[in-house]
Amino acid sequence: MNFALILLILLLVSGAIWAADALVFRKRRVADAKDPWWVEYGASFFPVILIVFVLRSFIVEPFKIPSGSMIPTLLVGDFILVNKYTYGIRLPVANLKVVDVSSPQRGDVMVFRYPEDPSLDYIKRVVGVPGDKVAYQNKRLTINGVPVPMTRVGDYLHPERLYYSEQFVETMGEGEHHVLNDQDAPPFIPHPGQFPHRDDCSYNTAGVICTVPPGEYFVMGDNRDNSRDSRFWGFVPEENIVGKAFFIWLNFSDLKRIGSFR
Repeated sequence: MNFALILLILLLVSGAIWAADALVFRKRRVADAKDPWWVEYGASFFPVILIVFVLRSFIVEPFKIPSGSMIPTLLVGDFILVNKYTYGIRLPVANLKVVDVSSPQRGDVMVFRYPEDPSLDYIKRVVGVPGDKVAYQNKRLTINGVPVPMTRVGDYLHPERLYYSEQFVETMGEGEHHVLNDQDAPPFIPHPGQFPHRDDCSYNTAGVICTVPPGEYFVMGDNRDNSRDSRFWGFVPEENIVGKAFFIWLNFSDLKRIGSFR
């Protein structure tokens, strides 16, 4: 279900009813006459729908985290907000950029339309921007020949599954974030797909090495051994970008998680 399209249709229908009543039918009604039902249930919703449409399309959009690919940064059940204008202002539904503001940077947590099925929204961390050579070999990330700094910290306990993952603090750009690795998971990428610019990637027993094409981004989950990301299905085209995730506004299981994150 394309909620943005449904919201746009509701906006157009309610706006047409509001305009028709304001310009034509209101003038024909007897003074103090009650509004007909189609005005009461149509035009009266137009201002509310307009506000929701503008906020959701150009300012912020809410999302719920459905999977554990971004643990420990984001947990299943986190409700997050996504900044819709950081990477440029886009037309709703078409997702066509009309005003350029900035581009995704390494380390950003980005929401985008899944390249293999654009009806789905995915969330991952940007690790490679256009022109970067990204290597993930033996579970170590290297960008343009420079290893990304990692510091081992205490193991992470997955409370719902009662097992531990190795936890590291990874420094990317000006920020730090936590990532997880599982000792028993192999370093190679099993069954990578056939995707656009597949020739820009080479796979081996240690992992994958890719050169990011122009207008594309390489993304990975923070839960490195439990994330299907660019290592498997390729790059994220610029036109698939939705926005930058920046705030957890609710988690019913743990209210202490409310706040900003990196």
